This record gives sequence, C-alpha cells and structure tokens, in this order.
Amino acid sequence: MQEEQLRGAMSEPQMNEVMPEPEMDMPKMADEYRPSNKDALREYELNIRFLNRGCIVRVGCKEIAFEDHTNAMAAINAYVANPWEEQKKWRKILD
Repeated sequence: MQEEQLRGAMSEPQMNEVMPEPEMDMPKMADEYRPSNKDALREYELNIRFLNRGCIVRVGCKEIAFEDHTNAMAAINAYVANPWEEQKKWRKILD
C-alpha cells in the first residue's frame, strides 16, 4: 500500500517544475466593440424640442440645433437606422 502511494507521489509534478500549457485555438478579438442597434439606442435618451424656427434635438447630454424640421428629422432617421456610426460622427463634431 505504501509503495503505491510513493509511486503516485513520485509521478506528480513538483512545485518548481513548469507544466506545459495545453494549446488552444484562441478566438480572434474584434477590432472594435459594436453594440446592437437596439442596445445603442437605449444608451442615450432622445428628445425633440420644436421651436418657432427649427428645433433642438437632445441626445443624452448633448443638444444640437437645427434650422428647419426637415434636416432634424433626416438626422434623427439616420441616427435610428445606424446609431453606432451616427454617435461616432457626432462625437467628432461635438467633442
């Protein structure tokens, strides 16, 4: 019985021995995290304040003034269709 225990102890790696790590196929990391359109739209609240001339569109804490409603609606439709790209575009302009 003791011989079996000694054999088992001898075959176990010692603390100072380096164990080789198994090779695994690692998934490629994406270049850029991109949330789904639904998740991106939930990120910021969108408000429209209509004025006598034009309107102000507020997305999150940023406000953008438009001279006419047509341009504002075109920008809002572009944002809803592709929020991630539009957020990047407007961040470059506003930040």
